[in-house]
Amino acid sequence: MTNEIEFPDLSDDEPWDIPLELPAMVDLLDLEVRPMESRDARALAEEKHYLHRKPTVSHAYGLHAGLAAVGLVTLGSPASGHLQRGACPGDPSCVIELNRLWVDDAMPPNTASWFVSRALRQMPPRIVVSYADTAYGHMGYVYRAMSFRYAGWTDMERRTPRLDYVPLRGGHSREATRSGYRETVRRRPKVKYWTTTGDRRERRRLARLCTWPSLDWRTLPPPTEHRHHRVR
Repeated sequence: MTNEIEFPDLSDDEPWDIPLELPAMVDLLDLEVRPMESRDARALAEEKHYLHRKPTVSHAYGLHAGLAAVGLVTLGSPASGHLQRGACPGDPSCVIELNRLWVDDAMPPNTASWFVSRALRQMPPRIVVSYADTAYGHMGYVYRAMSFRYAGWTDMERRTPRLDYVPLRGGHSREATRSGYRETVRRRPKVKYWTTTGDRRERRRLARLCTWPSLDWRTLPPPTEHRHHRVR
């Protein structure tokens, strides 16, 4: 029998009103969410995040236990202007990507959603998009727990899957254009999520502007190599 993770049905209108509380033993550490300088956030992301690359940073927030940084979330302009126009053709500049999330492994499992929800409360009004990278085993449960809207996956409307080129000398797929490639592999789709920030009026206004769909995960799960959602 498959053990499915169940999540409550939560209101899309008020995603940051969810009562996410940390266990008492963590409360004793006096966790604090506060803005970080872009330079410091980029360096911390490169050191701690599994990609070990510096992200584009427009807004960054750190999770601090005393003087120690135990978490980081960064948001920046998407690499592609096409993504911004696709998510909000009426005002592409209001689209921002949550591009890095790191929480120290010693923290309890619900810390990530507790942290991100409080960081986003400090954001100006924006449409926030994010991708769960299935190549690293991520399905986006932290976003679902915060009532982000599920928008499908990256090659959902394509007749053929995207392919990546594996470089001869290893590294990122873009290295294949310089060093050549030894094979092509299917690019594993990323799971798409979005939400809005600001006060209630701004969130609803931005939700009307966003053209990404709001789908039901249960009836249209992403086709990935996750043990519960195999590539078809």
